[in-house]
Amino acid sequence: MELLLTAALIALSLTLLVYWRRGNSGHRRLPPGPPALPLLGNSLQIDKRAPDRSVLQLSKKYGPVFTLWFGPRPAVVLCGFKAVKEALVNQADDFGARGTVPSIRKVTNGYGIASSNGRRSHQLRSFAISALRGFRAKTLEAFVQEEAECLVEVIRKAGESPFDPSFQLTCATANIMCAIVFGNRFDYTDPKLLSLLNMMNENIKFISSPWGQLYDLLPNLLDWLPGPHNRLFENANRIKNYLRERIQVHKNMHTEGRSQDFIDSFLNKMEEEKGNPWSEFSDENLLMSTFNIFLAGTDTTSSTMQWGLLLFLKYPEVQEKIQREIDRVIGMVRTPCIADKEKMPYTNAAIHEIQRYSNVIPLNLPHTVARDTEFRGFLIPKGMIVIPVLTSVLYDPTCWETPESFNVNHFLDERGQLKQNEAFLPFSIGKRMCIGEEVAQMQLFIFLTTLLQNFTIKSRVEPSAIDISPLSSGFSTLHHPYQLYCIPRNSSPRPSRQ
Repeated sequence: MELLLTAALIALSLTLLVYWRRGNSGHRRLPPGPPALPLLGNSLQIDKRAPDRSVLQLSKKYGPVFTLWFGPRPAVVLCGFKAVKEALVNQADDFGARGTVPSIRKVTNGYGIASSNGRRSHQLRSFAISALRGFRAKTLEAFVQEEAECLVEVIRKAGESPFDPSFQLTCATANIMCAIVFGNRFDYTDPKLLSLLNMMNENIKFISSPWGQLYDLLPNLLDWLPGPHNRLFENANRIKNYLRERIQVHKNMHTEGRSQDFIDSFLNKMEEEKGNPWSEFSDENLLMSTFNIFLAGTDTTSSTMQWGLLLFLKYPEVQEKIQREIDRVIGMVRTPCIADKEKMPYTNAAIHEIQRYSNVIPLNLPHTVARDTEFRGFLIPKGMIVIPVLTSVLYDPTCWETPESFNVNHFLDERGQLKQNEAFLPFSIGKRMCIGEEVAQMQLFIFLTTLLQNFTIKSRVEPSAIDISPLSSGFSTLHHPYQLYCIPRNSSPRPSRQ
């Protein structure tokens, strides 16, 4: 029996070796990279808690364009602003397709805005951009201001005891996504909202963990095995089932031509496109596009705000300068609005630096090449995964004076006015950049200024003891847990919207 088992293991190893060598032999003109093992690829050379940092170290040896093997699959890695811009902007048609992540592919099956390619991607992205633009023009700022006021009241009722602000910030950003997608908000104690946020938070932590990376490395094997990866798909199915219920409610109450939210707009488009055999406006694309907008919009903005408050605790002088600008431009009698942003260069610069430093999607979402592509003397075959590493752009030492430090001066000129930087790409760049950039920027400005208008935030520990290094940086860059005090700045009535 032992002899038979040994022979089987040898045969399996030889088969895997032959498979790997055959796969490797077809990529003679790929960029160089570290030696890879059969089946495992370069996984042993990647820190599972900080894969982006491992990639940056490898780029020092192999250059800004190199090849990594994720299990049996090769991927071309792009590091640094110049390489990323050259690919995603200068050769946008070649690098504009979305690459496949096994865990995301299993959830979306290629439907929706974020995961689709070709005609489907073009139709859905164009529609979503137009729908969001129309929604912004009508009601979004009022929604964000109202939610900012609700957030202030929730925090005020909590008193001056220390607390972790993650829950409140996530509820606030989730409610903006709910307003966009469903047309309404939820109370922060609503069990449906809490359930959705718990499942979403659990999934984000999982896909940023070593287990999440292991699943994407060996999906065909782990699909047959028990383990925490199964919880990811159970949660995703529960979220999709809830969204199906909300979509059905919209269908039952829908009046053609009415457009109060994203679902309404999509249903109108489905009616418009009825009979068009090339239309991608289907129930499955509606479901997954709603899924994309709700999850992506909630997590990234909430995470950035959590980082922002942590950085204000670490650097109280930044908070003080923002509050002085708030007092001068806005005062205490009205809620901040987006028109204030241009008059507040220091606040604007600080929010930009929070986005740069927090680096919430460090590896970016993967791309793929739509055809065999020549790039910097290498040949990238059609369909190969391409990873434009955002950490390498937001922390590029050729673009930032002190890339590893939080430094508001990165975005201020000698006159104290906002200074733009081409390498500021928290939403990526090119044909697959995030469609929710304007929505996110509006939330960050109004939420953070409203909080600092009403409260001074203080830490339980001395600023020197606060750790602002990432806890982990897999799919998302997670901060260390922290608590803060929110001290009311005065006892005047709640600011009004004007």
